[in-house]
Amino acid sequence: MGDSKRRPLARRRSVLLGMAGLATTVLAGCADTGSGPVAPDRDVATEQSRPTGPATPPPSVSARSSEQAAAALAQPTAKPPAVPDKQKILAEFAGRQPKEWGLHVTGVVNDSPAKQVALTFDACGGPGGSGCDQALLQTLRKLHVPATLFVNSRWIHANPGLAAELAADPLFELANHGTSHLPLSVNGKSAYGITGTATASAAYDELMGNQAVMLDTFGKSPRFFRPGTAFYDDVTAAMTHRLGMLPVNFTVNGDGGATFPAATVATEVGRAGPGDIVISHFNKPAGATAEGYGRALPRLLDKGVSFARLGDVLKP
Repeated sequence: MGDSKRRPLARRRSVLLGMAGLATTVLAGCADTGSGPVAPDRDVATEQSRPTGPATPPPSVSARSSEQAAAALAQPTAKPPAVPDKQKILAEFAGRQPKEWGLHVTGVVNDSPAKQVALTFDACGGPGGSGCDQALLQTLRKLHVPATLFVNSRWIHANPGLAAELAADPLFELANHGTSHLPLSVNGKSAYGITGTATASAAYDELMGNQAVMLDTFGKSPRFFRPGTAFYDDVTAAMTHRLGMLPVNFTVNGDGGATFPAATVATEVGRAGPGDIVISHFNKPAGATAEGYGRALPRLLDKGVSFARLGDVLKP
């Protein structure tokens, strides 16, 4: 189920979905909270007290991301090749040194070439991050708004029944949010005070550990990946591709790691337009994410904005 539709009391309206050309506007994914921009994806057990966050990607990087997304979407769907084993991957990536680090690096898709907006929600797991924002899910279901849910293995283990329910709901698709919620690096770089994977071997484990959990739990391998904190280097982005997943980030930071007040969530999400990928969280019910989306989504639907899952607008 990749369409979004809403039925007002006075009349019946369907929001028609369609595929179109390249998105031309990339929105900044940060908001000022008084001490600096806020991280898009933070684990409260390990985050720094002083928040930092993403900047708007340079135009050249934004254009490259859109071109990569368009090329991926144009590829015919085919049976994915067998995933090479760990030793083969490590041999292929031995000695490769990263040149880029951040949210917008070569190989990472940040937007789509579609008319729809793709809403993505992370569930990070771990202390303080293993809850579920049922009010948010209820809003999405009530308004028939599809979304992609990035789940960490810790969150799956803490919520096995709920995870199975979400995997079976055609409104949603599940994606890989890593094994231990770490930035994806081959040399231990950090983001928001969280030390990333230190080697190519550790990066492989962060990618494939949760991939195996999700395959065993749901009987299906996820097609999309986003690391904890959403930070990659260009080597690990290439490794993600090699392992059969599309590394995905975002253009709109919807809830600042579930720290934004409802008014800010509504404002940021309300900026979304064709081709945008929005990041928010559904694992922190104490935050204001649900209230903000409850304000923003009806307005967007009334403006004719339509929504889709990543799998409807991108192909790995």
